[in-house]
Amino acid sequence: MNDQKLTLKAKLGFGVCDLGGNLFFTIVGFFLLNYLTDNLKMIPLLAGIAFGIGKFWDALADITIGYLSDRTRSRWGRRRPYIFAGGILLFFTMILMFTNMHIADQALLFLWVVLAGCLMFTSYALVNIPYGALTPDLTKDYNEVTVLNGYRMVFAVVGTLTGAVLTYIILSLFKNPDTGWTITAAIMGFVMMGSSLATFFTVKERIIEYDGKQKNIIKTYFDVLKNTAFVKALVTWTLHITGVTVIQASVKYYFKYIYMREDMFPVALLCLLLSVIIFIPVWVVISKKAGKKFCYNTGMLIFASSILMFFILGEPLGIYFAFAVMCLSGVGFATQYVMPYALVPDIIEYNYSLTGERNEGAFYGLWTFLSKVGQAAALIISGFVLSVTGYNADNAVQSGLSRWGIKLLCGPVPVVFFISGVVVLLFYPINRPFYENVLEKIRNTNEGHDAGSV
Repeated sequence: MNDQKLTLKAKLGFGVCDLGGNLFFTIVGFFLLNYLTDNLKMIPLLAGIAFGIGKFWDALADITIGYLSDRTRSRWGRRRPYIFAGGILLFFTMILMFTNMHIADQALLFLWVVLAGCLMFTSYALVNIPYGALTPDLTKDYNEVTVLNGYRMVFAVVGTLTGAVLTYIILSLFKNPDTGWTITAAIMGFVMMGSSLATFFTVKERIIEYDGKQKNIIKTYFDVLKNTAFVKALVTWTLHITGVTVIQASVKYYFKYIYMREDMFPVALLCLLLSVIIFIPVWVVISKKAGKKFCYNTGMLIFASSILMFFILGEPLGIYFAFAVMCLSGVGFATQYVMPYALVPDIIEYNYSLTGERNEGAFYGLWTFLSKVGQAAALIISGFVLSVTGYNADNAVQSGLSRWGIKLLCGPVPVVFFISGVVVLLFYPINRPFYENVLEKIRNTNEGHDAGSV
């Protein structure tokens, strides 16, 4: 068991993969729904459903890849071969997704978007699930897990910031938006591939021999769900990511149609993400004293409060108020980058102390499966609200009802999910003393096995 401090090289080599991961997260989360409705001219409800199907397929890919990576044995380890292959595929599928095929028929366009989306999301899952499952193989130390994920999430925020700003810069260089989006996807896909390969070549994982006794996929995941601590963290994470996806997919519409200043959207993202970068290390330090659960709940309450403030005062107080709210939001939103991923390794060790089994890929696969189901639901909700409130991409000025729908998606709708997640996490049991007892139990068990084999 590795509970020693990690080197700077190990932390940087691990963290850099999430730079590409969050380039993907940014482009898909902030831009794809708007790209489908405004560039490809899809009906909002169809766009939301197509996007949602892609996310649900992504969820199925997650649990499959998590299961398979637990059982993969190679000279490169269990996880790294998937990261290598997925990074290369992601480069090509990004270009495919963001190339306008000029399909006029809505049914055919729907089928094309579903197909391209499923291919793109599968490529991302090949990287993301094995990458997350690497964490327990790098360190078991309670605080070092948080520090490691702090490095990861700083790269994640840099990736998000780069994606948000660079996307607009690249698009502005092309008069034809179709060409701009294809070039943007190619550049971003290349960076995603490079960050994945960087982790593949710099991070070494433990080589674990396959004993041939692992359970089938259905029993594996049912057994994972018997861990009540995991279920509580999983439900919290799913609720939070659902709310995040709703507001993420909708805030660009707010700047475009409420403020009529789409050009200011990158500035707003810059305010949010710079605040997140500043407060990630702050929350890491606070968590060492106050605990991960306290930090996660406090941060998400700050985030929810700032969103309600934006909903009530955003339009009357104007765009500069929005920038200030984005800065405040980042203070709380920083916990969403660090704390959820710091919980899972603790849960995995707790499960190992109970069962004696190593199923990291199953935990991370189910973790992302439920989050993708939540994201799919969020996108369908967003597309539905836009459709029923009369959103029309051909109208430079939206109706009053449509504007109200956009504001709901940037206010009360995501807040309901955030508050619900906070309530569920109140019942999460693992803190530092609890975790230290888990490690002590594992050490005693391993010593007993060693003594018995002498």
